[in-house]
Amino acid sequence: MRSMEHTKLQCLCLLIFSLLVLNGKTVLGVNQTSNENLGMVDLTILESAVSKGAVCLDGSPPAFYYDKGHGEGANNWIIYFRGGEWCYNVIDCLNRTKTEKGSSKLAPKQRSFYGILSNNKTLNPDFYNWNRVMVIYCDGASFTGDVEIVDPVTNLHFRGARIFHALIEHFLAKGMKDAKNAILAGGSAGGLPALLHCDRFRALLPNSARVKCLADGSYFLHKKNMKEIPFMDIVNEGLITLHHSAKMLPSSCISKMRPSLCLFPQYFQQEIQTPFFIVNSMFDTFQINKTFLGYYEDLNNNTCSATLVKTLQDFKQEFLSALPKQSDCSSSRGMFIDSCLIHSQILSGVGWNGFTVHNKTIAEAFSDWYFDRSSVQLIDTPDLPLNCYKFPSITSFCT
Repeated sequence: MRSMEHTKLQCLCLLIFSLLVLNGKTVLGVNQTSNENLGMVDLTILESAVSKGAVCLDGSPPAFYYDKGHGEGANNWIIYFRGGEWCYNVIDCLNRTKTEKGSSKLAPKQRSFYGILSNNKTLNPDFYNWNRVMVIYCDGASFTGDVEIVDPVTNLHFRGARIFHALIEHFLAKGMKDAKNAILAGGSAGGLPALLHCDRFRALLPNSARVKCLADGSYFLHKKNMKEIPFMDIVNEGLITLHHSAKMLPSSCISKMRPSLCLFPQYFQQEIQTPFFIVNSMFDTFQINKTFLGYYEDLNNNTCSATLVKTLQDFKQEFLSALPKQSDCSSSRGMFIDSCLIHSQILSGVGWNGFTVHNKTIAEAFSDWYFDRSSVQLIDTPDLPLNCYKFPSITSFCT
């Protein structure tokens, strides 16, 4: 019987993994344009930020996409930071200046908004008419860097923290100072500043406003007993050294441990005073791909070994243990932790409205929590990851 169950686990694992795109960045491709409003949102270049030294890696101004709120949402705001990993050495940062990840000059002139940023009332009933902003990610360090000196040889600017402040000042002047509701959000490396800057954001808004933060695919795990290449440790040390990011980290954390560890949410989340919500897979593809040696070898050999099954199950347990403790999970801590083999979900129409845990979508769970309709800490139960694009109803597929 035990052998049969193990075989089932292997087959399920193999089925799911075989559907991955082997570049490690995405799962199955999804036509996100279906059922969405295709209105394009224009790029805005914030030229005024240059005088404040708030610039991208190449020295160009920061930029964002903005869809103005209307009706009952006119005084409500969502600020969403795009992600895109980190640059933690000079060569990588220089390479980024040739893309929108390092230069606003190369950002698309228009983008469509999906998921939590969608203007479709049916698909996004609670936020469709808010002021919705998507900030391009062009500093390479999750909006934490602040280095005054610019190397004349590379012309690299490490000014992510200044970008954050310049943008928030701009939106305050555009009406956010009178906000009734506000959300600071982001995905992946863009979700980390939604946690790190959460209290700073709260402090700049009216006391009467409902202000909360949302991090999607950003609860990066620090594995304490690391036998594999410590990718995240290398990245974090590089950020601290190159971008001088320690200045933007919680002082209570860096007083107790190395600053590089204070880029892991598990070590600073308890210090955040503002309510925040975590959307994450317990089998996040970015973290797994960057953590385990042999991951692709198993895929390419069309096998899913018992070792890999155990590795994933152990990873799941370690990730869950790093989340806010249940005793801390008051209404100020919300969670939607699924088993999807995916990285970042709330900007996808399929992820926002389709994936479920305990019969709730991300959209329903977050809205209930944000508007204080209920306390929400949803954690899925499968031992192995699921292909959620094929099986959007997570709970029913697993039980």
